[in-house]
Order: sequence, then structure tokens, then C-alpha cells
Amino acid sequence: MPRKARIDAPGALHHIIIRGIEKKAIFRDNRDKHNFLERIGGVILETSTKCYGWALLANHVHLVLRTGLAPIATVMRRVLTGYAQEFNRRYKRHGHLFQNRYKSILCEEDPYFLELVRYVHLNPIRIGLVKSLKGLRHYPFSGHGVLLGQFKNEWQDKDYVLKFFGKTEKKAREEYVSFVAKGLEEGRRTDLTGGGLLRSVGGWSALMALRSEHTRVKGDERILGSSEFVQDVLQKADEQLERRTLLRTKRIDLQKLLSEVSSHYRINPEDLKMKSKSPPIVRARSVYCYLAVRELDFSGASVARKLNISASAVSKAVVRGRDIVRKSGLKKTLL
Repeated sequence: MPRKARIDAPGALHHIIIRGIEKKAIFRDNRDKHNFLERIGGVILETSTKCYGWALLANHVHLVLRTGLAPIATVMRRVLTGYAQEFNRRYKRHGHLFQNRYKSILCEEDPYFLELVRYVHLNPIRIGLVKSLKGLRHYPFSGHGVLLGQFKNEWQDKDYVLKFFGKTEKKAREEYVSFVAKGLEEGRRTDLTGGGLLRSVGGWSALMALRSEHTRVKGDERILGSSEFVQDVLQKADEQLERRTLLRTKRIDLQKLLSEVSSHYRINPEDLKMKSKSPPIVRARSVYCYLAVRELDFSGASVARKLNISASAVSKAVVRGRDIVRKSGLKKTLL
């Protein structure tokens, strides 16, 4: 059976799980871990992706991310490809480092956001890497210590998490610690990591109760949320897929899009490849980047090569272009 396509959208919340191939270590020492953090931190800041929780373990990684200017798939591809290449060079090895594709679960925020942050941050204790909550506070390879002020991390959005626990930082941290402590008593939360339909309804007992009432529910292994949330996400994903399929039938490639955008703004297509800061050119370049990345699903790297600019410049142009397109309705005009 072919694997299902990933589901994503601007602002979507994801639980990401990355595992080493054959359960082998992807971090052999702290230098590897720092290398991974430097890479993911740079990409997160470049793409305005939000990170709320994370934990590095010997053979896997957990992340709680919110989609920013670039799809999560683009963010992870940039991080994992670069890290794997350097890991292989350092240890003179060949072949895959990670197990198949990383796991990406799109999550319903209201019931699951804090549960996910807690679950992810407790992983070092669950596997015995850290012995206690006090030890977890001082573990440098988890977002828990950042939330408590033990470590600084500019790419982790600690303020967003702490605001759920109190108005002052001191009070918020106290309540957060109490919340995490209660999570230790719950043990493993398989509903947060697997079993699409089970996850959607809250476990076997809830599923059996619904079945006894002859209630139909919708589940999907890529989504963590209520049946209604799952159905809504899948409907929107289908609509987006239909739109992209339609656009592909029009055979709009990067060159054709370049011509369309340039014609609309009455400028030379080659001008978009120049490092000009002229407002009309910046505007046209921004619209081009947004439509190429967000609507036509081209990679930021391919757009960067087309325009002779950096990938980070494309990411910044995407957000400018998004605002321009939304206000002007150019999507219908140009696509």
C-alpha cells in the first residue's frame, strides 16, 4: 500500500518523531547533539517555525512544532539531510541514518497542546536517561530546562507555553512543574503517538463505548484530535490536493510563473533575478516566491536557484508575498 501524503498547513501544530534506522543511535556524543540543535535552530528561525517542546535521546528525537513560512516537510528535509551528511562524514559511514520517514502527527491544539509538551519533555525520564524531575531540569538536551530558565534557547517559544500556567513567570514555572510531575503518574501515552482511530476518540474504552452506541467516528494515523477535527483536516487536505492537481494540469512551472508575475507587474522577468530593492521588483519577487512555494508546492531551494537568491531570502519573501496576495486577490488572477 502506498504511504499516505503528509498533511500540513500554515499554523498547524505537529508532533514530530525522528528515529534512527534499526533503532541505532543518531547521537554518539554531545557534539552530535549540539550539531543537530544548531541546525534545527537555524532553520526554525529562518522559516519562522515555532518550537514549543523538544527532547534529544540516543536513537530518536521528539519535537512539537507549528508550521511557519515553510512546510514542515521542508524544515525537516533541510535539517535531517544536512545532519545525516555530516554524521556520515564524521564517522566514515555510508547509507541511511534515519528510519524511513520521520513521523509527523498533525494535532488538535485545545485538548492536546500541553499534553504533548509534557509528554515530549518527560521522555528522558521514561527511558531512564534522567533519573528525576530535578535531574530533568538540568538536562541540556530537552526544552524542559529552557522553560524553567536553566538554559537559553532563542528558537524555542517558551513564553507561549508558560502563558497557560500563570501571569507571572515565577508562578507559571511553578504550575508548569506541577503539571509535568502529574504526567509521571500517567505512564506512557500511546494515544499521543499512534493508533489513528484510537487516538481520535481517546483509547479503547472510549472507542468501545461509541461503538455500543452505534456512533460512527473518523480516524487517521496522521492526525491527533477529535473525530470532527480529523474530518475537517482531511476535507481541507483533499481540497488543497484537488487545487494543486488542477494547477499541475495547467503545467505551470517556475518559468511560466515567472512570466505571469512579471507580466502582471509589467517588468522584465530577468529583473526578478537581480538584487534590486526597487519596490515594484521586491513586490513581484515576493508574490512569485509565495505562489511558487505555497500554492504550487515547489521547494524553497528550487525557487532560490531560479532567482539566484538564498533559501532564507525566499522564506522571507514568502511571508511578504502571502500578505500581498491575501490583500489583493492575486491568486485567482495569476493562477
